[in-house]
Amino acid sequence: MRIGRIPYINCYPVYGAVDRGLVRLDGELVDGVPTVLNRKMREGALDVSVISAVEYATDASRYLLLPDLAITSDGPVRSVMMFSKRPAEALGGRRVLVSRSSMTSVALLELLFEHVWRAKPQFVPANAEVSDIDAFGREDHDARLVIGDAALLLNARLGAGASELPAGADYRHAYDLGAAWKTWTGLPFVFAVWVAQRTSDVQEALAVHGRLITSRNWGLEHRDVL
Repeated sequence: MRIGRIPYINCYPVYGAVDRGLVRLDGELVDGVPTVLNRKMREGALDVSVISAVEYATDASRYLLLPDLAITSDGPVRSVMMFSKRPAEALGGRRVLVSRSSMTSVALLELLFEHVWRAKPQFVPANAEVSDIDAFGREDHDARLVIGDAALLLNARLGAGASELPAGADYRHAYDLGAAWKTWTGLPFVFAVWVAQRTSDVQEALAVHGRLITSRNWGLEHRDVL
């Protein structure tokens, strides 16, 4: 089995016991950001993977949804953030850089602008790699969607003071998209889900799923180790 994995810290619990040899996973782990794993699953290059919730919703007939395993938030998520030089409501017509790595986060951001912040910015795909936060200030923008480990790191820098931010990234506002969604709807949010190809061997896929659940349970009990 070819098994997709997002190499972000919020996935560490799912694979922690696998990486340490405590849970055996019969298959090849393939790392990739969400958009890459989406494409590989769409092309049939992976058998089981975590994918964007939007990818699943777009073509649910292609995938078998694996239960009790997802990247979700019930309030602040911390790893999906918009950093801005001005209030979100004042970003109409302004350049908002969006991550090329996540479909769901971009869709969520568009919904928040339309229904919560009531502004119509100019969404522009970012050039800088999602992990290269020191390059963020080199692109012309008023706000930026940042996901994964980079969002956690940039949030920490913002908390430490403006002097810790990259040159040109003078962010005065930070918006946690999980918190914004919860305030708007009162509901949790699902960013990503684990799925199998419907054409894959179902028993093998379910066996992988069971081992991932076992690894996840170990990971949640050993977050200090992770």
